[in-house]
Amino acid sequence: MARQFIALIRHGDYHQLNNVPSAHQPFSLTEKGQQQAIKAAESVENFCHRFHCVVDPEILSSELLRAWQTASIMSEQLSTQTQLTSTMLLAERSVGIVANLSIAEIKRAIIDDPRYSLPPDDWKSDSYYQLPFAGAESLIQAGERVANYITTQINTSTVKKHNSLKLFVGHGAAFRHAAYHLGLLHYEQIKQLSMFHAHPIFFELASNGIWQHCAGNWKQRQLTDKLD
Repeated sequence: MARQFIALIRHGDYHQLNNVPSAHQPFSLTEKGQQQAIKAAESVENFCHRFHCVVDPEILSSELLRAWQTASIMSEQLSTQTQLTSTMLLAERSVGIVANLSIAEIKRAIIDDPRYSLPPDDWKSDSYYQLPFAGAESLIQAGERVANYITTQINTSTVKKHNSLKLFVGHGAAFRHAAYHLGLLHYEQIKQLSMFHAHPIFFELASNGIWQHCAGNWKQRQLTDKLD
C-alpha cells in the first residue's frame, strides 16, 4: 500500500511591522528568508530520498506573499516539476477589519466602541479569543480551517499509486492549531511549541487514519516568539 506523507512548512523570514498583531501583513521575504526557502527544498529532497517517496506535483500555499514566495522558491529548487496553488484557507488567523493596526490602535478601537469590552491581556496568544470585529477569527478557528483544508486535499489526492509527499506552506500559529485538530499535538503543546522558518515538519497518515510525526522538529517556544 502506498504511503502518504505531508510536510507543514512555515514561510521564511520576512519584512514586518513592529507591534502589529495581524499576520496578514503584505510584505515579502527578506534575503535570509529566501535562503531559508532554498534549504527547505533541500530538506524535502532529503526526506524523499530517505522515505522513497515523490513530491506531489501540486504545492499548496497560503496566498500571503511570504508563504507564496517560500513555496515558489521551493518549487524552483525541487527536482520534481511542480505547480503552485495558493489559497487563503492556509492563511494565518485573521483579525478582520483591524488588520495591520498596531496593538495600541486596536485597543483604542475597542475602547471607542461602547458595544465591546476590553480583551484579556494575553488575547494575541489566547487560542479561543476572537476580536469583536467583522472578519476576525480565533486561533483555534484558524487551525480548524487549515486542518479541514489539509484533510480535504489528502482525501482527494490523485497520487495514490506510489509513496507521495504533499507540501503545505503556511504559517506557524495556524499550523500549530491545525496540528492540534489533526491529533498531532496536545492542546497544552500549542503554546509550548513554535515552528522554525522554512523548516519542514513531516507526518505520515497511518493505515488506521491517524497522523504520525516522522521527521523534522518543532521549535521550543520562547516568550518573545511571534505568533506567526
